[in-house]
Amino acid sequence: MSKLDELRLKRGQVVDQMKNLIDANQGDKWTDEIENSYQSMDADQTSIKNEIGRTEKQDKLSADLDHVVVNVAKSSHSANDKTGVSTPQYKDAFMNLMRVGKANVGHSVLNALEVGTASEGGNIVPTDLDSVIVEYLQDWNDFRQYVTVMQVGSDRDFPIETTLGSADWVAEEAAYNESDPAFGKASFTAHKLTRIVKVSEELVNDSVFDLMGYLGRNFGKSFGLAEEAAIVSGDNSGKPHGFNVQAGTGKTAAGATALTADELIDLQHSVARPYRRNAIFSMADATLAAVRKLKDGDGQYLWTAGLQAGQADMLLGKPVITSTAMPAMTSGLDAVSFGDLSYYYLTERGARQAQVLNELYAGTGQIGYRIYSRLDGALVDTNAVKNLTMA
Repeated sequence: MSKLDELRLKRGQVVDQMKNLIDANQGDKWTDEIENSYQSMDADQTSIKNEIGRTEKQDKLSADLDHVVVNVAKSSHSANDKTGVSTPQYKDAFMNLMRVGKANVGHSVLNALEVGTASEGGNIVPTDLDSVIVEYLQDWNDFRQYVTVMQVGSDRDFPIETTLGSADWVAEEAAYNESDPAFGKASFTAHKLTRIVKVSEELVNDSVFDLMGYLGRNFGKSFGLAEEAAIVSGDNSGKPHGFNVQAGTGKTAAGATALTADELIDLQHSVARPYRRNAIFSMADATLAAVRKLKDGDGQYLWTAGLQAGQADMLLGKPVITSTAMPAMTSGLDAVSFGDLSYYYLTERGARQAQVLNELYAGTGQIGYRIYSRLDGALVDTNAVKNLTMA
Protein backbone atom coordinates (compact mmCIF):
# COMPACT_ATOMS: atom_id res chain seq x y z
CA MET A 1 0.00 0.00 0.00
CA SER A 2 1.39 3.40 -0.99
CA LYS A 3 1.83 6.24 1.48
CA LEU A 4 -1.04 8.15 -0.14
CA ASP A 5 -3.38 5.15 0.21
CA GLU A 6 -2.38 4.76 3.86
CA LEU A 7 -3.11 8.42 4.54
CA ARG A 8 -6.49 8.23 2.80
CA LEU A 9 -7.40 5.13 4.79
CA LYS A 10 -6.29 6.78 8.03
CA ARG A 11 -8.34 9.92 7.34
CA GLY A 12 -11.37 7.79 6.46
CA GLN A 13 -11.10 5.99 9.78
CA VAL A 14 -10.95 9.27 11.71
CA VAL A 15 -13.97 10.62 9.81
CA ASP A 16 -15.90 7.43 10.64
CA GLN A 17 -15.00 7.87 14.32
CA MET A 18 -16.32 11.44 14.20
CA LYS A 19 -19.61 10.28 12.69
CA ASN A 20 -19.95 7.50 15.27
CA LEU A 21 -19.31 9.99 18.06
CA ILE A 22 -22.12 12.22 16.79
CA ASP A 23 -24.50 9.27 16.38
CA ALA A 24 -23.85 8.00 19.91
CA ASN A 25 -24.20 11.36 21.64
CA GLN A 26 -27.28 13.12 20.34
CA GLY A 27 -28.97 15.97 22.20
CA ASP A 28 -28.17 16.28 25.90
CA LYS A 29 -25.51 13.57 25.70
CA TRP A 30 -23.18 16.01 23.91
CA THR A 31 -20.94 17.25 26.72
CA ASP A 32 -17.95 19.58 26.72
CA GLU A 33 -15.67 16.54 27.03
CA ILE A 34 -17.22 14.96 23.94
CA GLU A 35 -16.94 18.27 22.07
CA ASN A 36 -13.22 18.39 22.91
CA SER A 37 -12.80 14.85 21.59
CA TYR A 38 -14.65 15.75 18.42
CA GLN A 39 -12.52 18.85 17.86
CA SER A 40 -9.36 16.80 18.42
CA MET A 41 -10.49 14.28 15.80
CA ASP A 42 -11.38 17.13 13.46
CA ALA A 43 -7.89 18.57 13.83
CA ASP A 44 -6.41 15.12 13.11
CA GLN A 45 -8.39 14.59 9.90
CA THR A 46 -7.59 18.11 8.70
CA SER A 47 -3.90 17.52 9.36
CA ILE A 48 -4.03 14.24 7.45
CA LYS A 49 -5.84 15.90 4.55
CA ASN A 50 -3.13 18.56 4.37
CA GLU A 51 -0.47 15.85 4.42
CA ILE A 52 -2.26 14.08 1.56
CA GLY A 53 -2.17 17.28 -0.43
CA ARG A 54 1.52 17.86 0.27
CA THR A 55 2.41 14.26 -0.59
CA GLU A 56 0.49 14.34 -3.86
CA LYS A 57 2.06 17.68 -4.78
CA GLN A 58 5.55 16.38 -4.04
CA ASP A 59 4.90 13.24 -6.10
CA LYS A 60 3.74 15.41 -8.99
CA LEU A 61 6.76 17.70 -8.69
CA SER A 62 9.09 14.70 -8.68
CA ALA A 63 7.35 13.25 -11.73
CA ASP A 64 7.53 16.59 -13.52
CA LEU A 65 11.23 16.91 -12.69
CA ASP A 66 11.92 13.40 -14.00
CA HIS A 67 10.04 14.34 -17.17
CA VAL A 68 12.12 17.50 -17.57
CA VAL A 69 15.38 15.63 -17.02
CA VAL A 70 14.42 13.05 -19.63
CA ASN A 71 13.48 15.75 -22.14
CA VAL A 72 16.70 17.65 -21.53
CA ALA A 73 18.68 14.48 -22.08
CA LYS A 74 16.85 13.92 -25.36
CA SER A 75 17.38 17.43 -26.69
CA SER A 76 20.14 19.82 -25.71
CA HIS A 77 18.55 22.51 -27.91
CA SER A 78 15.26 22.95 -26.03
CA ALA A 79 16.43 25.99 -24.03
CA ASN A 80 17.51 27.75 -27.21
CA ASP A 81 13.99 27.44 -28.62
CA LYS A 82 12.59 29.80 -25.97
CA THR A 83 11.96 33.44 -26.72
CA GLY A 84 11.40 36.71 -24.86
CA VAL A 85 11.11 36.50 -21.08
CA SER A 86 11.30 32.68 -21.26
CA THR A 87 14.94 32.61 -22.35
CA PRO A 88 17.76 31.64 -19.96
CA GLN A 89 19.50 34.90 -20.90
CA TYR A 90 16.55 36.97 -19.67
CA LYS A 91 16.29 34.92 -16.48
CA ASP A 92 20.00 35.36 -15.73
CA ALA A 93 19.85 39.09 -16.45
CA PHE A 94 16.75 39.48 -14.27
CA MET A 95 18.43 37.70 -11.35
CA ASN A 96 21.52 39.91 -11.73
CA LEU A 97 19.19 42.90 -11.56
CA MET A 98 17.52 41.48 -8.45
CA ARG A 99 20.84 41.06 -6.69
CA VAL A 100 22.64 44.31 -7.46
CA GLY A 101 20.09 46.74 -8.93
CA LYS A 102 19.91 48.53 -12.28
CA ALA A 103 22.64 51.04 -11.46
CA ASN A 104 25.21 48.29 -10.96
CA VAL A 105 24.61 45.99 -13.91
CA GLY A 106 26.39 46.23 -17.24
CA HIS A 107 25.03 47.08 -20.68
CA SER A 108 24.78 43.44 -21.66
CA VAL A 109 22.41 42.80 -18.76
CA LEU A 110 20.32 45.87 -19.59
CA ASN A 111 20.17 44.82 -23.23
CA ALA A 112 18.92 41.37 -22.24
CA LEU A 113 16.23 43.00 -20.11
CA GLU A 114 14.94 45.18 -22.93
CA VAL A 115 12.48 42.50 -24.05
CA GLY A 116 10.76 42.74 -20.69
CA THR A 117 11.23 46.39 -19.80
CA ALA A 118 8.09 47.82 -18.27
CA SER A 119 6.83 51.09 -16.87
CA GLU A 120 7.50 52.55 -13.42
CA GLY A 121 11.06 51.21 -13.33
CA GLY A 122 9.95 47.59 -13.15
CA ASN A 123 10.60 44.58 -15.34
CA ILE A 124 8.35 41.74 -16.35
CA VAL A 125 9.16 38.74 -14.18
CA PRO A 126 10.70 35.83 -16.14
CA THR A 127 8.51 32.86 -16.99
CA ASP A 128 10.12 30.58 -14.38
CA LEU A 129 9.40 33.02 -11.53
CA ASP A 130 5.91 33.78 -12.80
CA SER A 131 5.14 30.05 -12.92
CA VAL A 132 6.09 29.70 -9.25
CA ILE A 133 3.95 32.72 -8.31
CA VAL A 134 0.95 31.34 -10.23
CA GLU A 135 1.41 27.91 -8.66
CA TYR A 136 1.23 29.39 -5.16
CA LEU A 137 -1.63 31.70 -6.19
CA GLN A 138 -3.63 28.58 -6.99
CA ASP A 139 -2.52 26.75 -3.84
CA TRP A 140 -3.54 29.63 -1.56
CA ASN A 141 -6.64 30.71 -3.48
CA ASP A 142 -8.90 27.69 -4.02
CA PHE A 143 -11.38 29.78 -5.99
CA ARG A 144 -8.97 30.20 -8.93
CA GLN A 145 -9.86 26.71 -10.12
CA TYR A 146 -13.56 27.60 -10.30
CA VAL A 147 -13.66 31.20 -11.57
CA THR A 148 -12.95 32.23 -15.17
CA VAL A 149 -9.46 33.76 -15.41
CA MET A 150 -8.66 35.74 -18.55
CA GLN A 151 -5.87 37.99 -19.81
CA VAL A 152 -6.93 41.42 -21.12
CA GLY A 153 -4.90 44.29 -22.55
CA SER A 154 -7.17 47.18 -21.59
CA ASP A 155 -10.45 48.07 -19.89
CA ARG A 156 -13.13 45.69 -21.13
CA ASP A 157 -16.91 45.67 -21.34
CA PHE A 158 -18.45 42.21 -21.59
CA PRO A 159 -21.99 42.00 -23.01
CA ILE A 160 -24.26 40.11 -20.61
CA GLU A 161 -27.57 38.61 -21.66
CA THR A 162 -30.01 39.78 -18.97
CA THR A 163 -33.19 38.44 -20.62
CA LEU A 164 -33.16 35.34 -22.83
CA GLY A 165 -36.36 35.97 -24.76
CA SER A 166 -38.74 33.13 -25.50
CA ALA A 167 -39.85 30.80 -28.27
CA ASP A 168 -43.54 30.06 -28.84
CA TRP A 169 -45.71 27.53 -30.62
CA VAL A 170 -47.68 28.93 -33.56
CA ALA A 171 -50.09 27.51 -36.08
CA GLU A 172 -49.02 26.72 -39.63
CA GLU A 173 -48.42 29.94 -41.64
CA ALA A 174 -49.12 32.05 -38.53
CA ALA A 175 -46.88 34.96 -37.61
CA TYR A 176 -43.66 34.16 -35.82
CA ASN A 177 -43.31 35.08 -32.16
CA GLU A 178 -41.11 38.17 -31.77
CA SER A 179 -39.05 38.05 -28.59
CA ASP A 180 -35.69 39.80 -28.47
CA PRO A 181 -33.06 39.12 -25.80
CA ALA A 182 -31.97 42.02 -23.61
CA PHE A 183 -28.32 42.78 -22.96
CA GLY A 184 -26.45 44.61 -20.26
CA LYS A 185 -22.73 44.89 -19.75
CA ALA A 186 -20.11 44.17 -17.12
CA SER A 187 -17.23 46.66 -17.07
CA PHE A 188 -13.75 45.64 -15.97
CA THR A 189 -10.88 47.98 -15.19
CA ALA A 190 -7.59 47.23 -13.39
CA HIS A 191 -6.94 47.40 -9.65
CA LYS A 192 -3.33 47.21 -8.47
CA LEU A 193 -2.24 44.50 -6.03
CA THR A 194 1.24 45.18 -4.61
CA ARG A 195 3.72 44.05 -2.02
CA ILE A 196 7.31 44.79 -1.01
CA VAL A 197 9.47 42.06 0.53
CA LYS A 198 12.78 42.91 2.24
CA VAL A 199 15.69 40.45 2.23
CA SER A 200 19.05 40.90 3.94
CA GLU A 201 22.02 41.68 1.73
CA GLU A 202 23.83 38.61 3.07
CA LEU A 203 21.08 36.25 1.92
CA VAL A 204 20.75 37.92 -1.46
CA ASN A 205 24.46 37.56 -2.16
CA ASP A 206 24.66 34.01 -0.83
CA SER A 207 25.08 31.76 -3.84
CA VAL A 208 23.15 28.90 -2.20
CA PHE A 209 20.11 31.05 -1.41
CA ASP A 210 17.30 30.42 -3.90
CA LEU A 211 16.20 34.04 -4.29
CA MET A 212 13.83 33.36 -7.19
CA GLY A 213 12.14 30.47 -5.40
CA TYR A 214 11.80 32.50 -2.19
CA LEU A 215 10.28 35.50 -3.95
CA GLY A 216 7.94 33.29 -5.97
CA ARG A 217 6.63 31.46 -2.90
CA ASN A 218 6.36 34.59 -0.76
CA PHE A 219 4.58 36.74 -3.31
CA GLY A 220 2.46 33.84 -4.56
CA LYS A 221 1.09 33.05 -1.10
CA SER A 222 0.32 36.64 -0.12
CA PHE A 223 -1.15 37.53 -3.52
CA GLY A 224 -3.25 34.36 -3.41
CA LEU A 225 -4.74 35.25 -0.03
CA ALA A 226 -5.45 38.83 -1.12
CA GLU A 227 -7.06 37.63 -4.36
CA GLU A 228 -9.26 35.16 -2.49
CA ALA A 229 -10.51 37.84 -0.09
CA ALA A 230 -11.38 40.12 -3.03
CA ILE A 231 -13.07 37.37 -5.06
CA VAL A 232 -15.26 36.51 -2.07
CA SER A 233 -15.96 39.82 -0.35
CA GLY A 234 -14.37 42.63 -2.40
CA ASP A 235 -16.30 45.92 -2.26
CA ASN A 236 -15.27 47.17 -5.75
CA SER A 237 -13.50 50.14 -4.14
CA GLY A 238 -9.89 49.88 -5.26
CA LYS A 239 -10.30 46.11 -5.51
CA PRO A 240 -12.44 43.57 -7.43
CA HIS A 241 -16.10 42.92 -6.63
CA GLY A 242 -16.78 39.83 -4.51
CA PHE A 243 -19.37 37.21 -5.50
CA ASN A 244 -20.74 36.98 -1.94
CA VAL A 245 -21.41 40.74 -2.07
CA GLN A 246 -23.03 40.69 -5.52
CA ALA A 247 -25.17 37.56 -5.12
CA GLY A 248 -28.77 37.89 -3.98
CA THR A 249 -30.47 35.98 -1.17
CA GLY A 250 -31.69 32.53 -2.16
CA LYS A 251 -32.80 31.47 1.33
CA THR A 252 -33.14 33.20 4.69
CA ALA A 253 -32.33 31.04 7.70
CA ALA A 254 -34.79 30.82 10.57
CA GLY A 255 -32.00 31.34 13.10
CA ALA A 256 -29.46 34.12 13.53
CA THR A 257 -26.52 31.90 14.46
CA ALA A 258 -27.50 28.40 13.29
CA LEU A 259 -28.73 26.74 10.11
CA THR A 260 -30.49 23.50 9.20
CA ALA A 261 -30.19 20.80 6.57
CA ASP A 262 -33.48 21.86 4.98
CA GLU A 263 -32.22 25.43 4.61
CA LEU A 264 -29.12 24.27 2.75
CA ILE A 265 -31.29 22.17 0.44
CA ASP A 266 -33.56 25.17 -0.16
CA LEU A 267 -30.50 27.31 -0.94
CA GLN A 268 -29.29 24.75 -3.45
CA HIS A 269 -32.62 24.75 -5.26
CA SER A 270 -32.90 28.54 -5.23
CA VAL A 271 -30.26 28.46 -7.98
CA ALA A 272 -31.69 27.63 -11.41
CA ARG A 273 -30.95 24.14 -12.72
CA PRO A 274 -28.45 25.14 -15.48
CA TYR A 275 -26.28 26.90 -12.89
CA ARG A 276 -26.41 23.98 -10.43
CA ARG A 277 -24.53 21.66 -12.77
CA ASN A 278 -21.10 23.10 -11.88
CA ALA A 279 -22.02 24.85 -8.63
CA ILE A 280 -20.06 24.81 -5.36
CA PHE A 281 -20.72 25.79 -1.75
CA SER A 282 -18.60 28.49 -0.09
CA MET A 283 -18.51 29.19 3.65
CA ALA A 284 -16.25 29.94 6.60
CA ASP A 285 -14.54 27.14 8.54
CA ALA A 286 -16.72 27.69 11.60
CA THR A 287 -19.84 27.38 9.44
CA LEU A 288 -18.58 24.14 7.91
CA ALA A 289 -17.87 22.77 11.40
CA ALA A 290 -21.58 23.21 12.19
CA VAL A 291 -22.72 21.88 8.80
CA ARG A 292 -20.69 18.69 9.18
CA LYS A 293 -22.93 17.60 12.06
CA LEU A 294 -26.14 17.95 10.00
CA LYS A 295 -28.08 15.04 8.50
CA ASP A 296 -30.85 14.83 5.94
CA GLY A 297 -34.28 13.30 6.52
CA ASP A 298 -32.89 9.79 5.98
CA GLY A 299 -30.21 10.21 8.63
CA GLN A 300 -27.40 10.61 6.07
CA TYR A 301 -24.72 13.22 6.66
CA LEU A 302 -24.86 16.15 4.27
CA TRP A 303 -21.07 16.50 4.32
CA THR A 304 -18.77 13.92 2.71
CA ALA A 305 -15.00 14.01 3.24
CA GLY A 306 -12.88 14.25 0.09
CA LEU A 307 -10.59 11.30 0.86
CA GLN A 308 -8.74 11.39 -2.45
CA ALA A 309 -5.80 13.78 -2.62
CA GLY A 310 -6.77 16.96 -4.43
CA GLN A 311 -10.47 16.13 -4.11
CA ALA A 312 -12.72 18.72 -2.47
CA ASP A 313 -15.01 17.85 0.43
CA MET A 314 -18.63 17.49 -0.71
CA LEU A 315 -21.90 18.90 0.59
CA LEU A 316 -25.17 17.64 -0.91
CA GLY A 317 -23.11 16.21 -3.75
CA LYS A 318 -21.31 19.47 -4.53
CA PRO A 319 -17.78 20.67 -3.66
CA VAL A 320 -17.48 22.89 -0.59
CA ILE A 321 -14.71 25.49 -0.28
CA THR A 322 -13.91 27.26 2.97
CA SER A 323 -12.57 30.79 3.14
CA THR A 324 -11.71 33.20 5.93
CA ALA A 325 -13.30 35.91 3.77
CA MET A 326 -16.78 34.35 4.02
CA PRO A 327 -19.05 35.94 6.66
CA ALA A 328 -19.73 34.17 9.96
CA MET A 329 -23.12 32.79 11.01
CA THR A 330 -24.24 36.14 12.38
CA SER A 331 -27.58 37.88 12.08
CA GLY A 332 -28.02 39.60 8.73
CA LEU A 333 -24.86 38.18 7.11
CA ASP A 334 -24.67 35.91 4.05
CA ALA A 335 -22.97 32.93 5.68
CA VAL A 336 -23.18 30.46 2.77
CA SER A 337 -22.93 30.99 -0.99
CA PHE A 338 -23.90 28.43 -3.61
CA GLY A 339 -23.56 28.66 -7.36
CA ASP A 340 -21.51 28.38 -10.52
CA LEU A 341 -18.40 30.55 -10.12
CA SER A 342 -17.44 30.22 -13.78
CA TYR A 343 -19.68 33.27 -14.14
CA TYR A 344 -17.21 35.18 -11.98
CA TYR A 345 -14.62 36.74 -14.31
CA LEU A 346 -11.12 37.48 -12.97
CA THR A 347 -9.32 39.66 -15.52
CA GLU A 348 -5.53 40.03 -15.39
CA ARG A 349 -4.00 43.11 -17.05
CA GLY A 350 -0.62 42.22 -18.52
CA ALA A 351 2.26 40.40 -16.84
CA ARG A 352 3.35 40.66 -13.23
CA GLN A 353 6.22 43.13 -12.86
CA ALA A 354 9.05 43.46 -10.37
CA GLN A 355 11.43 46.18 -9.24
CA VAL A 356 14.50 46.01 -7.00
CA LEU A 357 14.88 48.70 -4.31
CA ASN A 358 18.58 48.78 -3.48
CA GLU A 359 18.82 52.14 -1.76
CA LEU A 360 15.49 52.46 0.08
CA TYR A 361 16.44 49.97 2.81
CA ALA A 362 20.24 50.25 2.56
CA GLY A 363 20.41 51.76 6.04
CA THR A 364 19.29 48.46 7.55
CA GLY A 365 21.37 46.26 5.23
CA GLN A 366 18.35 45.05 3.28
CA ILE A 367 17.22 44.98 -0.33
CA GLY A 368 13.55 45.47 -1.15
CA TYR A 369 11.64 43.70 -3.90
CA ARG A 370 8.42 45.17 -5.21
CA ILE A 371 6.08 43.06 -7.33
CA TYR A 372 2.65 44.08 -8.53
CA SER A 373 -0.15 42.78 -10.66
CA ARG A 374 -3.24 44.50 -12.05
CA LEU A 375 -6.56 42.74 -12.07
CA ASP A 376 -10.30 43.09 -11.65
CA GLY A 377 -13.15 40.72 -11.00
CA ALA A 378 -16.93 40.59 -10.85
CA LEU A 379 -19.87 38.20 -11.00
CA VAL A 380 -21.19 38.80 -14.52
CA ASP A 381 -24.44 36.89 -13.96
CA THR A 382 -25.91 37.36 -10.49
CA ASN A 383 -28.42 34.55 -11.16
CA ALA A 384 -25.53 32.08 -11.05
CA VAL A 385 -24.86 32.43 -7.29
CA LYS A 386 -27.24 32.75 -4.34
CA ASN A 387 -26.64 33.32 -0.62
CA LEU A 388 -28.05 31.85 2.57
CA THR A 389 -28.72 34.89 4.76
CA MET A 390 -28.91 34.53 8.53
CA ALA A 391 -32.09 35.87 10.17
